[in-house]
Amino acid sequence: MKRKIGIAIGSLAAILVVVLVIAGNYFYNQGVKRGTEVELHTESEAVNAVASDADQQLLLEAKEWFDSQERLPIEMKSFDGLRLHAQYIQHGDRSDKAVILAHGFRNSGDNMGKLAKMYYDLGFDVLLPDARGHGNSEGEYIGYGWHDRLDYKDWIDNLMEEHGTKQIILHGNSMGAATVLMTSGEKLPPEVKGIVADSAYSTVKEELTHQLKSIYNLPSFPLLQVTSIVTKIRAGYTFEEASALDQVKKNQVPLLLIHGDSDDLVPTEMAYELYDAAGGEKELWIVPNAGHTKAFDNGTAEYAERIQRFVEHVLAQ
Repeated sequence: MKRKIGIAIGSLAAILVVVLVIAGNYFYNQGVKRGTEVELHTESEAVNAVASDADQQLLLEAKEWFDSQERLPIEMKSFDGLRLHAQYIQHGDRSDKAVILAHGFRNSGDNMGKLAKMYYDLGFDVLLPDARGHGNSEGEYIGYGWHDRLDYKDWIDNLMEEHGTKQIILHGNSMGAATVLMTSGEKLPPEVKGIVADSAYSTVKEELTHQLKSIYNLPSFPLLQVTSIVTKIRAGYTFEEASALDQVKKNQVPLLLIHGDSDDLVPTEMAYELYDAAGGEKELWIVPNAGHTKAFDNGTAEYAERIQRFVEHVLAQ
């Protein structure tokens, strides 16, 4: 009898392991593997319908301006041998200032184009990379900012070496915001003058925990732990190590954090956690009635004014 019970328990354990492995690979394919289309969230129309007519016109002009610009394609090799692609807009006045615009999950550099005119009008060249696993860049997985932080160090070096850039701003949205915050914890050259992070998550583990509950109504344990192991095997990193929160503690660059108070994709409390943890000079702007990365769309003029004040301040130091 004991032997039969032992066999039964062992069989159940083996079945559970198989189920967890299948589940881990499923969620890896959904959240980490390149190319899968995932509907992460749905926001109410009311959250994103507060823009004034003037702001809607400014947003339209910004998009039309970007579409009309000549964009030079740039490529470089990553630290692990991937071909990474970016677009570069050279300022007509041959500026020595540049902004690097970091896009979000399953987007590309084009999705940050609406912000390009804002920086161009301040005299900046504009670099719009496609993150690894996105757009025209190589890579079969999404790094959620972790491996990307090293790519951004290389983009910074590329601007300095190839374009003579002396003043650099990093500006990211969503996953791109987490990317620039993860980059902030690395040793950066003094040419990096400021960082803007709009709608960043604190850690990949906490963000995916939130998504498991929001999309699938599932607890994180043990699915997230198993998927993290699969990600380590297939992509070379774990969800636990990919932490903007830990990285920003080492930050020494002036930082502007932006977050909507109606964000249903990245909980607003993560902005407060990041702000409290951040080293160096820092500022937090919580935007009323703004959903995920909607602060610019909803209040384009105020957003541009705040960015201008931040940029002028950090460049004057």
